[in-house]
Amino acid sequence: MTLQLIMLGPPGAGKGTQAGKLADHFDIPHISTGQILRNNKDMETPYGTPRSYIEDGNLVPDEMMIEILEKRLQEDDTDDGYILDGFPRTRPQAVSLADITDIDAVIYLRTSEENILKRLTGRRTCEDCGRTYHIEMNPPPDDDQCESCGGAIVQRADDRESVVRDRLEEYQEKTKPLIEFYREKGTLLEIDGNPSIEEVWTQLKDRLDDTLDNVDTT
Repeated sequence: MTLQLIMLGPPGAGKGTQAGKLADHFDIPHISTGQILRNNKDMETPYGTPRSYIEDGNLVPDEMMIEILEKRLQEDDTDDGYILDGFPRTRPQAVSLADITDIDAVIYLRTSEENILKRLTGRRTCEDCGRTYHIEMNPPPDDDQCESCGGAIVQRADDRESVVRDRLEEYQEKTKPLIEFYREKGTLLEIDGNPSIEEVWTQLKDRLDDTLDNVDTT
């Protein structure tokens, strides 16, 4: 059985967390857009290298992102499938993706703006190892020193409320149309992303198992 999945949802919906659980459950790789860009910063393409865009703070062109992703999907560990997290972000990306691979299910974590703001503005991150905390759900130590490596625990600029609201606005404009795109294709699986991590996971696993019973993934 091969299984190709996409995780969709707004910033702070828990896509990375649930994608990691799915990857462990099905023993398939969790492919994060951010990670493959970091791993291929100096990859030569007709549009330059990802590094030239990243260091200038610009978005990587769709054509470059597709080329990098297609290369990643040809690696041996994807023989049994994969979970895409962070791609596609726009309808043109989704159309291009359909030209290079088939998708069995698109998981949409539907999450309220109130919960997203609470999750992201309360998040704190170790500057050195990247371990995350939350001021309410998983408070950092009183001295703001990471328990894993001793690094300083800070609030990332991306997690400040004004930035989070800007990211949500961009999501509504560019990424939310993908929900209708995949709903029309009949591959969209909507999940309530508001409860706890474990509650969402239980809901997701049960719904996905039911859906895959009706999908030919051979």
